[in-house]
Amino acid sequence: MIFTRIYPWDTHSLSLVKALLASEGLGLDEHLDYTAGLWEGERLLATGSFYRNTLRCLAVDREYQGEGLMARMVSHLVDELFQRGQRELFIYTKKDAARSFTSLGFYAVVALDEVVFLENRRGGFESYLKGLERPQLPEGARIGAVVMNANPFTLGHRWLVEQAAQRCDALHLFMVSEDVSAFPRAIREQLIRAGTADLPNVYTHPTGHYLVSSATFPSYFIRESDALTLAHARLDAAVFTRIAQALHITDRFVGEEPLSPATALYNQAMQQLLPQAGVQLTIFPRKSDDGTTPISASRVRTLLKEGNLPAIRPLVPETTYAFLLSEDGQKIAADLRK
Repeated sequence: MIFTRIYPWDTHSLSLVKALLASEGLGLDEHLDYTAGLWEGERLLATGSFYRNTLRCLAVDREYQGEGLMARMVSHLVDELFQRGQRELFIYTKKDAARSFTSLGFYAVVALDEVVFLENRRGGFESYLKGLERPQLPEGARIGAVVMNANPFTLGHRWLVEQAAQRCDALHLFMVSEDVSAFPRAIREQLIRAGTADLPNVYTHPTGHYLVSSATFPSYFIRESDALTLAHARLDAAVFTRIAQALHITDRFVGEEPLSPATALYNQAMQQLLPQAGVQLTIFPRKSDDGTTPISASRVRTLLKEGNLPAIRPLVPETTYAFLLSEDGQKIAADLRK
């Protein structure tokens, strides 16, 4: 038996991968960084893939199940990920297959419907929860949460935070850690903190790998089918309910999403799941600058790409605008134009 990497242009091998996955009721994701096959001669015995730090599309030929081939495939993928510098790994799989992965050193984070989300660090999620700041509040306090990517932080984001903070004794603001946006993570976090520094009841946290990440919600960053996006959104919402329980969060606040189908489906998933966890979801209308056009980060990026800084000024806080004028801000503008 030998392992080989299967490339997107190898249509014959990919057809065998798809057939093997289909036999287990699975499909091949459109967006993958790496796919492997375990072969005996020309027969594909097992396959597995990953996208960023998440293992996906794992299957073993039914005639060879129970012979340890899944363990060999997972070990092969983990070795490849380690060589690429990835140490914190995740997988979501069917409930009936979860035991196979817990025996390989993965630990369940959440289970939803027929899906289990696992990580390769014992207590990793619990460690993340323990690291979140908890303000001292009286019993019965109203505790809210917002999650934002802020690419970059605009007056629309600021308005959402203001509205939420006014309705709560404390507001947890989770900043998306996934670093695949035009504005790098460190800068997005800097602009969020600067733009909310005058709001005393706002507490900022990174999302780590656990909210709106390539592990829990890849459809936020890459276009997928609506069905797959909704499945990802439900998983991410389920992870949030665990965080809400740990921080005694009573309310989640979001903006309506006329521009982002993925985020609109995320809101839909939360409307279904959060009330079951005792969390009230409030959806605010988007803030506009002219009564009709929503203020959005994508609109700011378009203007930045065009070099139209005067048109950006009424859309962002002074702290964001000052950054856009800086050398680092102009580097991002240059990258957008490329």
